Formats: sequence, C-alpha cells, structure tokens
Amino acid sequence: MRRTALIAAVLLGASALAACQSRGVVSPTPETVIGTVSTPTITLPIVPAFHLKGNPVKGKVVFLANCGGCHTLADAGTSGTVGPNLDTLKPDYRTVTAQVTNGGGQMPSFNHSLATQQIADVAAYVVTATGGTAP
Repeated sequence: MRRTALIAAVLLGASALAACQSRGVVSPTPETVIGTVSTPTITLPIVPAFHLKGNPVKGKVVFLANCGGCHTLADAGTSGTVGPNLDTLKPDYRTVTAQVTNGGGQMPSFNHSLATQQIADVAAYVVTATGGTAP
C-alpha cells in the first residue's frame, strides 16, 4: 500500500510539474514611447557667488589658472578631458557658481581656494564664452 501511495504521489507531482512547464516562458513586454522621454532636472543650490555680478575678463584669468587642465573650452584654448566639455555643456550661471563653489563628481570644491567674487567672475566667463548671457 505504501509503495502504491508513493508511486501515485510521484506521478501526481510529475504531472503537476509538466503542467507548469507547459505554460511557457513569461517575458516582459516592451513599452513603446511616442515622442520624447523627459530627463530629470537637477536643481543646484543658490550659492553666494550667484548673487554677485561676475566680470568675464577677470574670470578668464581665473579659468586658465584653475579650470583649463580639466575642462575643454574653445575660447580659453583648453582641452582638458577630466571634466565635461564646457562648449558642449553650455552651463548657466547658477550651475557654474554652484559647481565651482561646492564641487561634485570628480570636481573639487573651490569654496576655500577662490574668493566669492572670483567664483562669480569665472562663472560669468564660462557662460559668456559658451554663448550664454551672464547676469
């Protein structure tokens, strides 16, 4: 009797397993997107330099002394590859003042090595050199 029950249990388990496998493989269905997919907007903080009017002429000097080794910027004649190409990125004034002040990614903070006015100056230079309008 035990042997019959064991055989019945094995057959029942095998048939249940076969039934599960007969359902096929489930795969995710791709979702088609029509139009453009938005990218998240990163809001950088407003830093003290943002409130100052930068001088692009003085900012070029600051850029050449501190930034050109890492960044490409045609106006400055630099071709650094550690940081982003600023000609392509075209950052706005708020972005540059925040990034130079706080750093981020591989970029160090210049909060303690540059004066607030120097940060405003370099931001004004980068923005105008890439075709933007600095305040």
